[in-house]
Amino acid sequence: MEQMTQVASTPQHRTNPVMEPGPLSETGTWRDFVSVTKVGITVANLMTVFAGLWLSSAGEASGLMILWTLLGTALVIMSGTCLNNYIDRDLDRYMDRTAKRALAAGTLNPKTVLGMGIGFAVVGSAILTFFVNPLTAVIGLIGLFDYVVIYTMWLKRTSTLSTIGGAISGAVPIVMGWTAFSNNLEIGAWTLFLIMFLWQSPHTLALSIRRSEDYGKAGIPVLPVVKGFEVTKRHMMRWVAAMIPASLLVREFTYANNAFVVTMLVLGFVWFAHTLTGFFAKDTIRWARQSFVISLIYLTAMNIVLIVGASLL
Repeated sequence: MEQMTQVASTPQHRTNPVMEPGPLSETGTWRDFVSVTKVGITVANLMTVFAGLWLSSAGEASGLMILWTLLGTALVIMSGTCLNNYIDRDLDRYMDRTAKRALAAGTLNPKTVLGMGIGFAVVGSAILTFFVNPLTAVIGLIGLFDYVVIYTMWLKRTSTLSTIGGAISGAVPIVMGWTAFSNNLEIGAWTLFLIMFLWQSPHTLALSIRRSEDYGKAGIPVLPVVKGFEVTKRHMMRWVAAMIPASLLVREFTYANNAFVVTMLVLGFVWFAHTLTGFFAKDTIRWARQSFVISLIYLTAMNIVLIVGASLL
């Protein structure tokens, strides 16, 4: 299937409202509990937190500050993933990729996961408030609200704008790292927010193309399902193009060095060139998979160059 132009109809057998509890079970294993925290997503976000913190401090942040910042932020992020699992359990049952998640499969009690989400938010915010600074805690809670309420509960179910809504929360962790040391939302923090915000959309849209059939079956109005692959490719091209000058702003207003600029410009143009090939790709799903991998390489390289550069100051 090379082109999808409208949201697939909701399965006729799907009658569960948004917040209806799934099958209850007390037999969840430790793997089930770990799975709702989405360890991979948490670790990836912590990498950007550390990059922001290390850059802000010019490589001089203390081990204790790093520890409290990463711990508090990790708990806030895991709060978001738990609450996302809780809210999305009705949709997850209709997607091949998520049908085996603990709540969708009924191996965990939804109330338990809800409690985990609330508990992680409270403890994580307290750690950030008392051991880092209140500003970082507030930024974390803003990101959590965006991810849980704006993205998960509202836009994901109603609009193609969910990609942009979710990009806000995705760009918050690196800012939390910056403010953990600086305790200030100066322009450097905003340039880091900008480049991470721009990165989120082409990364997520590539995944949406790959999983478009799944999203269609669940009735989730992502851009590839509603507008088709060609429109989605044009959106991806614009987002990636915008990242190229954004990397120059990071160099201008932070401690990022010339190695950062060269690396980001090279990877930015490579990614942009790849988005152009998408308009001629015979296998769009394969092309989207490649774009997704490039996005991960871009993010990893960005964090490494920022961290190494700050260490050399």
